[in-house]
Amino acid sequence: MHGEWRKSTFSGAAQPDCVEVAYAAVVRLRDSKNPEAGILTLPASSWRPRLLAVKDH
Repeated sequence: MHGEWRKSTFSGAAQPDCVEVAYAAVVRLRDSKNPEAGILTLPASSWRPRLLAVKDH
């Protein structure tokens, strides 16, 4: 089962460009402006290290 799509809390009217994420057994990512363009799927075990790497930059 897939989780619900979520946007960053930094997204809003002033910040329309956003990536959405849905996570459960796997993590799915998509462009919120063009959700039909495709989905990137990652193993859930790789999600936390990727977030920490982005946070550190």
